Amino acid sequence: MDIKKIIKERKSWLEWKNIAPLRKSLRNLPDIEDVEIELDDWIKITSNQKISEKSMESILETALMMKPWRKGPFDLFGIRIDSEWRSYMKYNLLRPYLDLEGKKVADVGCNNGYYMFRMLEFSPDFILGIDPSPLFFTQFELINRYIRNDRLRYELLGIEHMPGFADMFDTVLCLGVLYHRSDPVTALKSLKRSLKRGGELILDTFVIEGDEPVCLVPESTYSKIRNIHFVPTVTALENWCKKAGFVRFEVLENVKTKTEEQRRTEWMEGESLREFLHPDNHDLTIEGYPAPRRVFVRTYSK
Repeated sequence: MDIKKIIKERKSWLEWKNIAPLRKSLRNLPDIEDVEIELDDWIKITSNQKISEKSMESILETALMMKPWRKGPFDLFGIRIDSEWRSYMKYNLLRPYLDLEGKKVADVGCNNGYYMFRMLEFSPDFILGIDPSPLFFTQFELINRYIRNDRLRYELLGIEHMPGFADMFDTVLCLGVLYHRSDPVTALKSLKRSLKRGGELILDTFVIEGDEPVCLVPESTYSKIRNIHFVPTVTALENWCKKAGFVRFEVLENVKTKTEEQRRTEWMEGESLREFLHPDNHDLTIEGYPAPRRVFVRTYSK
């Protein structure tokens, strides 16, 4: 796999007709000095420099052009980007299990980089974000235009490209991606290829309750999402990891997704979790399947 060639080819995606105007607006944004960063639940960017009203209007207009904002939230010089997901709930759940100081880290399915920014608190060697969405990449570049952290790198790639980074990472995070893959074992093998010997994979995916190694296979949609292929029990997920060559499977957390965590906002005006659940029983999806539950696990490369 010629990963450098793929990266170069995918830069052309930023010229798509729905993305090019966002890129132009991003390039024309004002430079702001004396910036301070607060890596808390709301990633907050402030400046001791007085920012003109015209500059603030330009930043707000650019951020609005980039809707929908799925992950966050961010506070950009007082512009509060209240994303669909309160991503700090997931991050705060995982934070006690993270040990990233001086390590090489990948965030696969990184969206706009919210978790990447938050993980800077651990002083990793670097963090590579992987996501094939030009919109999410452009959102990341808006935020990082002012955070300006050279430990962060983002590429328009997918989980299938991880073997192109063979034996590179100490820690790989793959949050909310595996259920979108029609061959989860192959996807797990791709992630394993990118890990150093003894490296860790921290994984989050949908699960159903039960002790048997079985999966829910939605007929067409799951929570109105079309590309959900398999929802396993934790036992089935452990077996997938073993088949992919991982060892020492550890469940970190097992939680039900709540409407307080994922909901519609002015920055994401489409349907959200409330519309995905059965109106008379929030323990079921709109299709009648068990409502979304996520397991967070850690497993290791040999």
